[in-house]
Amino acid sequence: MICGVDEAGRGPVLGPMMICGIAVESDKALRRLKVRDSKKLAPKKREELAPKIMELARVELVEVSAEEIDSLRTRMTMNELEAKIFAAIVEKISPEIAYLDAADVDEDNFGKAVSRDLKCGAQIISKHKADDTYPVVSAASIVAKVNRDRRVREIEREIGRPIGSGYQTDDITMTFLESWINENGSCPPHTRRSWEPAQNLMRLKDVRRLDQFE
Repeated sequence: MICGVDEAGRGPVLGPMMICGIAVESDKALRRLKVRDSKKLAPKKREELAPKIMELARVELVEVSAEEIDSLRTRMTMNELEAKIFAAIVEKISPEIAYLDAADVDEDNFGKAVSRDLKCGAQIISKHKADDTYPVVSAASIVAKVNRDRRVREIEREIGRPIGSGYQTDDITMTFLESWINENGSCPPHTRRSWEPAQNLMRLKDVRRLDQFE
């Protein structure tokens, strides 16, 4: 058995990170589906492929909330956090070979970090752009992305306002965060408060409050 592991939502200021492991005996069926890196597929195509992938493969999906990320980052880096979750997924699947989309700038270092937490003896292949090289990692990236997007839409319905994609490059997301903080004096639910964009907006709010006393 082989497996591929990838994440969606490492960098956003709002919403969770999803990490997905996909396990198959052979990637031939995934190749026939023409899976690719999720970032290179239109949302409609990802939505079409995700259930087909889940029919063909064993799927392990871990959601790491914004609150959990903030808490864990007081004790470890994002690379260490990802390595531990990647390892937990690989351990649960126990494949012969695990292909990983390396989170560290040093792909070998990321692979070693994952291996340190393994008991199953899987061979680890940790590569940059693995989601564009190995179909089993492409499949994992698609399932992770589709599930993160669905979770963001659930958060949007919970909050009752458009929140965009959750990324700081998204004007809808940043406009939402700024308006919420100005109205409520704190970050909205599901915000990564340890992220610089959230901290900058909170500092800006405090500056505006001081301006009222001048």
